[in-house]
Amino acid sequence: MTTILTPTARRATSLAGLCDGAVHLPGDAGYDAARMPWNVAIDQRPAAVALPRTVTDVQDLVRAAAAAGLRVAPQSSGHNAGPLVARGLDDVVLVRTERMRGVTIDAARRIARVEGGALWLDATEPAADHGLAALHGSSPDVGIAGYSLGGGIGWYARKLGLAANSLTAVELVTADGEHVRADAAQNVELFWALRGGGGSFGVVTALEFRLYPIETAYAGMLVWDRSAAERVLRRWADWAPEAPDEVTTSFRFLNVPPLPAVPEPLRGRSLAVIDGAVLGSDEQACSMLALLRGLGPEIDTFGRVPARTLTRLHLDPEGPTPAVSDSTLLGELGDPTIDTLLEQVGPGCTTSLLSTELRQLGGALGRAPEGHGALATIDAAYVAFAVAIAATPELAVQGELDARHVTAALEPWSTGRSYLNFAEKAVDARTGWDEPTWTQLKGIRSAYDPDDRFLANHRVPRLFEDGRVTD
Repeated sequence: MTTILTPTARRATSLAGLCDGAVHLPGDAGYDAARMPWNVAIDQRPAAVALPRTVTDVQDLVRAAAAAGLRVAPQSSGHNAGPLVARGLDDVVLVRTERMRGVTIDAARRIARVEGGALWLDATEPAADHGLAALHGSSPDVGIAGYSLGGGIGWYARKLGLAANSLTAVELVTADGEHVRADAAQNVELFWALRGGGGSFGVVTALEFRLYPIETAYAGMLVWDRSAAERVLRRWADWAPEAPDEVTTSFRFLNVPPLPAVPEPLRGRSLAVIDGAVLGSDEQACSMLALLRGLGPEIDTFGRVPARTLTRLHLDPEGPTPAVSDSTLLGELGDPTIDTLLEQVGPGCTTSLLSTELRQLGGALGRAPEGHGALATIDAAYVAFAVAIAATPELAVQGELDARHVTAALEPWSTGRSYLNFAEKAVDARTGWDEPTWTQLKGIRSAYDPDDRFLANHRVPRLFEDGRVTD
């Protein structure tokens, strides 16, 4: 079968031969595999896909794309690809950094250095060998770059804050093909923007971030049948606002698939689950959790565990997975909010959603640390996230409807802002920051990418576009 290239795709042929031949064009044997994001329900079809190994490869790609009149979209693991695809990829070179996964741990300085395509598991394992932990997310195969540039909420977040504000340096290729380092001493404004401002500023080739002396945590999950969901959720909602910063938890309505890989006691069941981690002694942790344990969970796995195991605590699916989702930030979780949530996904409800989650915020996430980046805090009490498996187009449609029904019902208690790492479809990116931060991000984007070379999933525009001041 012959693939007819569009005029734009023909221009992309000028990139062939770069990256030692790891540039794939539509019709190439490797194109479909190379363009596949983590969420395989997303169909991204760029003008070309490039897989660099080195900084020089990235520089050559950016310069060649500019010469061909093409834009560049950086991508590591391919999480959160939906908003990127919605912006259109016909004139875009997708730069997949998945072959750049080197990691170095400086245990004496408690600093990790990772290449731009590294996943969390690449860093957490060697860090744990030195008794250190990173502010990783709830899944081991999420890309460190995208997670960190967008903020980063993990199991230590209420004590140690956003992962973005533990970054100590970012190296990237800018729109002119130059390789620069941004840290507290050089390219300071760019460094500020990269810490929570997203991926609009260049192709990240390396990040450096602080590690913390955490060898173990008191972590696990409490599980009840869905029939107990109301009393569990109401108690958790009373407990969470008063919980000390040392504890970070989530509450989930979880519909477990009837798969052979799932343990028999859980297979095919609808559950209420609280999971999380406590930084403190066993005695302190038991005291913090006593009110929740008093509800008599069917399963209680909380206990002292190696910190390295927390990347898989949440049981997030690993590897390519088809999914649809929606999210919102909530300012409160009072009785009316709980009543509404129970009407949507509580006992007796029929829904296609795999999980409807409330992730506990507050603590350090609500306090701006000294020297913070563009995302200093998340001004909300909870982030709500509803997700469905989209194994077929029909399931995708139903799952998206069900997820949107949940967030729409919760809208009266929404803050009106977004946590963009959880926004897996196109939203108004302005909702990710306050107005002064948004204006400053646009100014920095204008300075570092005046020709609009880079395309991010949640795009920060330049100050002036099409002869007008941008919103």
